[in-house]
Amino acid sequence: MISKFLFLEWKSFTRSASFASNLALKIVIGFFAAYFILIFLGIGVGAFYILKKMKLDPVVAVNQFLFYYVIMDLIIRLMLQKIPVLNIRPLLIFPINKSTIVHFSLGKTILSFFNIIHAFFLIPFSIVLLIEGYDPASVVFWFLAVYSLFYCNNFINILLSNKDNLFAIFLGSAAILGGLHYYGIFDITAYVAPFFNALFNTYWAFLIPVVALVVLYYVTFQYFKKNLYLDAGLSSKHDEAKTEELTWLNQFGAIGTFLKNDIKLIKRNKRSKTTVGMSIMFLFYGLLFFTNGIPMYNNPTMHIFAGIFVSGGFLITFGQFVPSWDSSYYQLMMTQNIPYKGYLSSKWWLMVIATIVTTVIASFYLYFGVQVYLTIIVGAIYNIGVNSHLVLLGGAYTKTPIDLSSGKGAFGDKKAFNVKTMLISIPQLGLPVLLYWLGSKYGSPTIGLALVAALGVIGFAFKEKAFSLIEKTYKSEKYATIAAYKQKG
Repeated sequence: MISKFLFLEWKSFTRSASFASNLALKIVIGFFAAYFILIFLGIGVGAFYILKKMKLDPVVAVNQFLFYYVIMDLIIRLMLQKIPVLNIRPLLIFPINKSTIVHFSLGKTILSFFNIIHAFFLIPFSIVLLIEGYDPASVVFWFLAVYSLFYCNNFINILLSNKDNLFAIFLGSAAILGGLHYYGIFDITAYVAPFFNALFNTYWAFLIPVVALVVLYYVTFQYFKKNLYLDAGLSSKHDEAKTEELTWLNQFGAIGTFLKNDIKLIKRNKRSKTTVGMSIMFLFYGLLFFTNGIPMYNNPTMHIFAGIFVSGGFLITFGQFVPSWDSSYYQLMMTQNIPYKGYLSSKWWLMVIATIVTTVIASFYLYFGVQVYLTIIVGAIYNIGVNSHLVLLGGAYTKTPIDLSSGKGAFGDKKAFNVKTMLISIPQLGLPVLLYWLGSKYGSPTIGLALVAALGVIGFAFKEKAFSLIEKTYKSEKYATIAAYKQKG
């Protein structure tokens, strides 16, 4: 039966309307995976000797910060790891053991890149420990224990996949603990490091995470098996509908009608709320750059990069999925006498208003100096004049139907990948950084900011021409988009 499931998975992949883009994505992801594998290999081999040169005990030093490693792994999983699932409903009418279905679905997660990547750090590091004469039993048991913790994260992520608020709680807690540790106020590692040291120094201690992993797998298995039937676990949720008139938007005509739909969509659906939450996080992204906490970020060229993100969080997270936000009724909308220009203008105005509001809120960056806030303002001008058009243009090629009831994938989905959207995304961040670098190198930082702002103003001045091009692109991609939205799997 497992072999039949694998066969169905392959057919689902090859017959998908997005097969070509998925195949291209696999190739690109392969390069990124190879890049991170090499990094982890380098760290795994070199960490021991680097720590030795620093006159630190490598095992003790690694154990001290394993807590942050495990927590960040969980946060990244909650944010990015997509839970592999089967198209279960058609299978439930066949005489297939439910346990087999659940075991296969959970088993797919075991081979996830998020699990395998840690082996490229832990295995080389463990081998170096063995070469350097550490007790083989201690090394093996420590390896099993630590790897069990990462697999615990795997199943915790599955159980918490619909608990969107917990992601913010985990991230906020990790940020607070990291900040307190950095400024010497409170060091959480002093309390958790003894546990990780015990995993290495005590033979039986490795059983604690191993048993926890077994328990989590059992709990996850029972949870999904219990809900594996059509009239409960897989049934659609029906929420009480609430009407909102928003009559003040009527004065804007057709654009106002679309704006009302977008505002209601954002307020009522889990996925859109999660996306707005992610855009708020971008507002504080600049703290990594402007506080001088990370030396490699402490240069003006990286500051303009941060300015784009701080002011354009909503534009980036929401705009990249136009028109996918309307995928559930896009076919109906295309049968109506709706001008594309009015539809796209409403999305543009929503992003512009959000960018302006975000820039005003970001005024607290004045604490770091007028030049810092000026960088954010310039980033906002570029976002309004250039990036707002680019994300709309890229949306024409993003044929990913969005499940508004799910909070997963706030940063994107694999089917959203497209070579054209990738090429369009390059000038969103690369062009302003290049302009600023040229201006600051051959003139001054002020000239660099002026060049970026000037390009934003030029883009705004040619808004009508840009919209004509975007509208033409949407019309040419109309039927391909409709066909892609019909596929739910």
